[in-house]
Amino acid sequence: MTTSQVTEKKPLWLSIEESFLELDSQDLSAENLETSIKRMAGDLDNAGYNVSRHGGSMLQLRWAVNDMREAGRPLMKDFNAAIAALTLEDVADLYLTSNNLIRDIGKTWPELKRAERRPEVIRIVEKTKLDLLIAKAKGLPDDEGVRLLIEEQVAPEEITRSLDITEEKLKQVNTDMENERAERARVATLIAAVAGKSNEEKVKHLFENNVSEELIIEMAEVDQSAIDGAKQAMEAELKEKQRLAEAAAVKKKAAAAGPSLGDIPPEEMLEHIEAIREIMEFSDQEKEIRTMCEQSSIPIALVDIAVSEPDRLDALEKEAEG
Repeated sequence: MTTSQVTEKKPLWLSIEESFLELDSQDLSAENLETSIKRMAGDLDNAGYNVSRHGGSMLQLRWAVNDMREAGRPLMKDFNAAIAALTLEDVADLYLTSNNLIRDIGKTWPELKRAERRPEVIRIVEKTKLDLLIAKAKGLPDDEGVRLLIEEQVAPEEITRSLDITEEKLKQVNTDMENERAERARVATLIAAVAGKSNEEKVKHLFENNVSEELIIEMAEVDQSAIDGAKQAMEAELKEKQRLAEAAAVKKKAAAAGPSLGDIPPEEMLEHIEAIREIMEFSDQEKEIRTMCEQSSIPIALVDIAVSEPDRLDALEKEAEG
């Protein structure tokens, strides 16, 4: 939307109509009317319109005065009242709103229906929309006001000026919004991948891909019960995975530990004891002994005896020899 702060010269018809708002009943009395017209023409001359020395412009002023006297009030009184009554909902469509204003006010003021006056009506309606947006933005918390004006395509310089924020702040909010749009695009792709699945499957898929609950509810169009159901199912799956992982770890640990003393065949017992003695000749440090025994796949039950009760190795060896 147009938000330039550059002040353009108003069309003559609008300046004439606005000047009427400063008049009182005495100015329009029969004895003062001509003096008032000449004074207004002079004021318009000073504003750069050259009315008093231009026949067509002078006639435009006089016709407008006649219309005002006939209606009993200035056109801008009706126009400003209609503008002041507009809400943001009313100005959602600038052109429709402008057409409605011209149609309604034009019943009393037919001159407003002239084609050359329509652009100025649209400009005023557009400015009114901007003022309403800024007023709303100022009442919103955090960065919501900045976001509103960005979404409404208000010019950056207008946003920083109206909300009294820095360019850096505006850039940061813009970046946040760009990231959010990228995330929404990502989520849309994820949802498309599970089209036709149950809500629980959709929610689970989105959770597994680190999508927030808020975005899941909005974009997947599910309610909180679907979120809660998916969470419970995922918790149950997680518990089962943990149970299986723990069982596997126990099994792996048992496999790594090797058989108990009573389950080691005599021949293997003798081989392991010989290997342990070779290792112990190399080092007397428990950590090193355990490491080398593990590398040699010697059962832990036998290694524990080797580092804590090495004398028992002789008894075990004789037992294995029979």
